[in-house]
Amino acid sequence: MDRFEYDISRHTADSFSKVAYFCTEKGDCSVEQIPASEPQALVNILNDRGAQGWELVQLLFGAGGVMACWKRRINDLVEG
Repeated sequence: MDRFEYDISRHTADSFSKVAYFCTEKGDCSVEQIPASEPQALVNILNDRGAQGWELVQLLFGAGGVMACWKRRINDLVEG
């Protein structure tokens, strides 16, 4: 049976120079004014954790930064 462990990492707004994410009263959401370097900052976070075997489950954005939820498979040494 597959088993997993989970982790949550926080990345402050200082990690990203400027991201404006907003939703209208109707619930339509969009991202505006994202500098070219912003996607690369997120790619670096994803690749760093991915190299350690972590898979991204969800990203949560807020005014203070980003929270990432991760999971990775736990290898069973003894199956029984």
